[in-house]
Order: sequence, then C-alpha cells, then structure tokens
Amino acid sequence: MITCYSHNNDGHAAIQLFKEMRQMSFKPDNFTYTSVLAALALIADRERHCHQLHCVVVKSGTGLVTSVVNALISVYVKCAFSPLASSSSLMASARKLFDVMPEKDELSWTTIITGYVKNEDLDSAKEVFDGMDEKLVVAWNAMISGYVQKGLVFKVFEMFRSMHSLGIKHDDFTYTNVLSACADAGLFLHGKQVHAYILRTEAKPAWAFMVSVNNALITLYWKCGELEQARSIFDSISIKDLISWNAILSAYVSKGKIHEAKSIFDEMSEKNMLSWTVMISGLAQHGSGEEALKLFSKMKSNGLEPCDYAFSGAITSCAVLASLEQGRQLHGQLIRLGFDSSLSAGNALITMYARCGVLDAAYSVFLTMPCLDSVSWNAMIAALGQHGHGNQALQLYEEMLEERILPDRITFLTVLSACSHAGLVEQGKQHFNSMNEIYGISPGEDHYARLIDLLCRAGKLTEAENVIRNIPFEPGASIWEALLSGCRLHGNMDLGVEAAERLFEMTPQNDGSYILLANMFATAGRWDDVATVRKFMRGRGVKKEPGCSWLEVENKVHVFLVDDTVHPEVLAVYSYMAELVLRLRKLGYIPDTKYILHDMESEQKEYALSTHSEKLAVVYGLLKLPKGATIRIFKNLRICGDCHNAVKFMSKAEGREIIVRDVKRFHHFKDGECSCGNYW
Repeated sequence: MITCYSHNNDGHAAIQLFKEMRQMSFKPDNFTYTSVLAALALIADRERHCHQLHCVVVKSGTGLVTSVVNALISVYVKCAFSPLASSSSLMASARKLFDVMPEKDELSWTTIITGYVKNEDLDSAKEVFDGMDEKLVVAWNAMISGYVQKGLVFKVFEMFRSMHSLGIKHDDFTYTNVLSACADAGLFLHGKQVHAYILRTEAKPAWAFMVSVNNALITLYWKCGELEQARSIFDSISIKDLISWNAILSAYVSKGKIHEAKSIFDEMSEKNMLSWTVMISGLAQHGSGEEALKLFSKMKSNGLEPCDYAFSGAITSCAVLASLEQGRQLHGQLIRLGFDSSLSAGNALITMYARCGVLDAAYSVFLTMPCLDSVSWNAMIAALGQHGHGNQALQLYEEMLEERILPDRITFLTVLSACSHAGLVEQGKQHFNSMNEIYGISPGEDHYARLIDLLCRAGKLTEAENVIRNIPFEPGASIWEALLSGCRLHGNMDLGVEAAERLFEMTPQNDGSYILLANMFATAGRWDDVATVRKFMRGRGVKKEPGCSWLEVENKVHVFLVDDTVHPEVLAVYSYMAELVLRLRKLGYIPDTKYILHDMESEQKEYALSTHSEKLAVVYGLLKLPKGATIRIFKNLRICGDCHNAVKFMSKAEGREIIVRDVKRFHHFKDGECSCGNYW
C-alpha cells in the first residue's frame, strides 16, 4: 500500500500509513524504507521528515543496505533543491552518507553527482566524478549538463572529447547537451561539426534518439540565425513530438515571424503550457497585444491554468495596449494563484504599470519583489527615465551596482535615455564612456543614438556632429534621426538637411524623416520648402502616419484621430473644446500656430490645432471620467509643442492631473506644470 500511494504521488498518505505500521509494531523491511523514502520526496515539508526517518533507518539496522541508503541520499538531494532549504548542509548530509557506504552502485554515484550539479557545486561534482573507477555514460552526461547550465562551453567540449578518446559511446542526452551548449553560446561552426559527427557515427539510430537530437538541432540552427535550416530539419522528422513543434514555434516567434508562428500553432494537434505561453508572449512582444489577450482567454477556456510565464505574456500585452484596468485584473489573478513572487511576472508588472502611467505602482512591485535580476533593475531604471525622473534613475543604477549586479547593454540604454530626458549631459557622457572603459561593452548604434539625442536636446549640435564623424562604424538611421530631431528643435537648417538626406537614402519609406524636415522648414516660415518636401513624399509614395490618441474609460479603449469625425461622441467633444479654449485663453494660453504645416489663415490654423488627437482625447476624459480622476492619454506620435502647452493650461483650469505618453516619454501635467520642465 505504501508503494501504491508513492506511485500515485500521494506522499502524505504513504507517510501516514508508515507511521500507523510502526505504531502497530509491524517491522518495516528494506523494501518498506525505500518505498517510504520515495514517498517522502513528494511532500513539501520533507526536510523535517527526512532527518526523522534517517534516525529511524539507523536504529533499524538497515542503514548499510545500498538500496535504502540510495533512497535516503536521493531525499536529501531533493530537499537541497528547495529554495527554502539550506542546500549546503543537506548536501553535506547526503555526502556523509555516500562516503560511508560499504558498497556503491551506479545509482549511488549518479545521485550524488546530480545533486551537486543541480545545486551548482560543480567542483564537488567533479571530485566525486573523478573518484569513480568506471565512469558510466549517465555520470558523464550529468557533468556535461552541469557545465552547460553554467555556460562553461570549453568544459563541455573537454568532457565530450574525453568520452570519445576513452571509447565511451555518446547517447542522445550527450548530444542534446552539447548542442544546447553550442546554441546558447552561438557557436554555430562547433554545432555544425557535432551535427556532422552524429551523421557519421550514428548509422541506424533509434527513433527516440533521433527525435531528441533533431529537436536540439532545430534550436541550434534557429538560435544561430539559420531559420531555414532549422525548418528543414523539422520537416525531415517523420514522427514529430511536442518538443519538435515547440522548438520550431519558438524559432519563428523569436525571429519575429509571427504570421508563420501562428500557422504552426494552429497546425499543432497537441499543445502544452509552453506552446500557449510562447505564442502569447510572441504576439505581445511584437505589438499584437489584443490578439495575445484573446489567446490567453482561449487557453483558460480550454481548461489550462496559466503559469507565471503565460501571465507575463498577458501582462506585457496590457503594457502594449496601455490597458491599465485589464493589467490590474491580471495582477489580482496572479496573486490569487500564488504567482506574486514570480520573477518574470514581477518584471512584466513593472513595465506594464510604468507604460500605463502609474509609476508608483511600478515602484511598489519592484520594492516588494523577493528577488531581482538585471531585467528587473533595467525595467525600473527605464520607467523612472521615461517619466522624467533622471536623477532617481541614476541613483537606482548606483544601487544596482552596489548589489553587485553588472550592467548590460540594455542597462546602458536605459541610463542614457534617462540622462537625455532629464538633460543630464555630463552624467550621460560619463556613463557612455564607462561602457567600454570599465565594463568592456562596445557601444552599438542604439547607444550612440542615445548619446546624440542627449547632446542634441541640450543644444550641443556641434559636439553631436563630431561624435558622429568619429563613430567606428557607419552611422545608421537611428543616429541621423536623433541629429535631425535636434536640428529641428534648435533650428540648425544646414545640418538638419544633411541628416534628412542621409535618412532619405537609408529609410526612404519612413514618413518620420520627411515630417521632421517639413516641421523644421515650417517653423522657419519656409513654406515653399515645406511644399517641396510634401511633393517629394508623394513622388516616393510615402504617406504620413495619422496621429491618433486613446484613453481607457470603464474598461473600454476610446481612440481619437486628428480632425476626428468617427467617434460617436465627437460632437460633444468639439463643443466642450470650444468652451474650454475660451477659458484657457483667459488663463494666458495662446495657440502656437507654427506647429501647423500648411500655409493658411491664422484662424484656420488655430482651429486645426484644436482638432489634434491628444486634445480631443483629453477633453473626452474630462467629460467621461469622474471629477478629480487622473486622465491617462496615449499617443502614437510625439506630442506637438502647442498641445503640450495647451494640456498644461487644461490641467490648471480643470484641477486635474493629466498624463500623456507619447512615442518618446511620459508627461505628467498638474497645476499648469509638466514633469518634463519643458525639456523634451
């Protein structure tokens, strides 16, 4: 009965029956102890029971029986895996048992080696491994898997070659581990060599062998940028398992080929949690937030309980859509299901709250997370920077360094952006220089683009130009766009035209470059040049992306376009807008008509300004949201100078906090002021 309970994963029932057996004076035998120890490995509070049962085993005289000691070592090892356990003391107990065993079999050696490997004590694992007289393939595989997990690729290949030279035949676990090491390290040529070696040495492999190896090969090829080869291997597998499907699904999602990924997902006859999570996360990360949330709901309706990674994908979708209420609901579900301590979910929540304009909630999640990784720190630094808190972002960066977490490429992007938004020029330059000088990270195009943006916002266009001339590679479009934006802001026509010409060559279909140049000409009153730019756009078939703004009211997203005539309540919005503009004028608001790119009468320009999408969205929020409620507006383009000024006056006239997220950053308007300090 104890064995039956154990086999049915009912550890508590097995332990209870063992207690009753002893109370009734029945004497357990070796088989009983191995069964109850196997059951013990199934329960959560096994550490306490483990020590108690160890004493019982010793008193019974079975403490020298190999099978019983193996079972006891296995329980100690499994206890050590628990995040709440003291792994070092538990592994020490397991090792003590192992060392005094009069007879060790294959299971004894592999259990203790695997225990050390899973607890990341590779030195102890290697010590035990070296003490084996006859090293079986399972022990070699355990060591190789440990080196793979730690990213020690040279050790992986050292073990792989030693197996070959000693005549020990590699099995499918060996190959999958070695291929995994190549995939993670991006060692494409090494991986291809292993692939060729497999084809040479495995003449008639079993089906299970080839499926697992081919699955590893699929991952190797797509991670190394060879998606077509990965697909070719997938197509060559005659009978695919679920891992095969998930591998090729992950390949297409990771490469941003979402349409193809959806086709594969729909074709899968069987899906597990990983399949759903990969697809949901892929849709979210590539801008299809609404579709991702629908898929998340479908997964739940199919009877699958979401894991924390699935929640992370859904929460990321809310960040993409700026759907705060839905994000809050998911946060509540996450807590109810016990995933509130999940690292991936916590990181997603930080980004979601930050991108929905609730910085305090993002910071609260960050401060209450039980553990943090570099993604957590990067997300919070980015959030502070986007909301205009540059000094706080830099302070948090210093705290990250104090916690001995090394910055990565993403960290420096967030730090440079924070400096740029807050005008912290010298600090930004220092951090840029520290990338290579201190951390050995060569700045990429995106880092240089942030540096150019930092300099240009501060009006240091000559310095920015000098930086561009000395970049050790050909400057890309993002760098020239940053320079063009700076030239528009500070009216440097000659340099702006040069930057625009470069952009027209690199990204001829990007409407943003043409609009920036036209804006610069319009500000200077050069209407003939504005017309020339527009003609140039028409000749190339480039269409301006229409500005749109949206907000969430009672769990429904309302979208407004420039000069909107579609929204069902747009007439009420225009009516209130006319009344509001009159009040704003009394407070000192003067429409800034230089932001209209058409040469028309002054009154027409003022009316055109009043139809900008962000103004319409703010007015709708004033009409529909409860008095005193914060209005959160999201825009697909950068907010124009007149709208920025008008919303400041609106916040004062209406006594409201108004938060606007444009394509660049957040603006918090309150009492007639903006958090950006007009530095944007």
